This record gives sequence, C-alpha cells and structure tokens, in this order.
Amino acid sequence: MPTISMFYGIIIRLLFINTHLHVEYQGMQAVISIPDGNLLEGDIPSKKLRMVQAWIAIHEDELMADWSLAVSGQPVFPIDPLR
Repeated sequence: MPTISMFYGIIIRLLFINTHLHVEYQGMQAVISIPDGNLLEGDIPSKKLRMVQAWIAIHEDELMADWSLAVSGQPVFPIDPLR
C-alpha cells in the first residue's frame, strides 16, 4: 500500500482493492472513502479528518487516476500535500 501524500503529521496510503484511503495520524488509523471523504472505520481527530476531506476534494481527479493505475498494477504517483 503506497504512501501517496503526507502533510501536518498525516500519512495517506492508497488501497488498491477498493476506492478508499488508509490514513494514519499519531498512531491512530482511519479508512476514508474516495471521492466523498466519508469515514468508513477507525478514528482520527475531527480537525485532521476535515483536513483529509479538504485534500480529497482538491485532488479528487488525481486520486481517481492513481486508483485506476493501482488497479491495473501500475505504479501510482505522489499527490501534493495540503498547504
């Protein structure tokens, strides 16, 4: 599961099987769907969740392109962090 972005202590990884992200922050883990940004499981602070959701909204096209690459077995590209 490759890391596709990191910002403000948040690590975002892309899972190839389903359209969702694995997010880590200070030992906490969450699974967040793309492109809607819903929390599917786990827990991270609400402020960090909102940051990830904003990042998803900004980079939705890139995320879906990376997911398409991953499903077809191709390497994914890093995505710019939230600034």
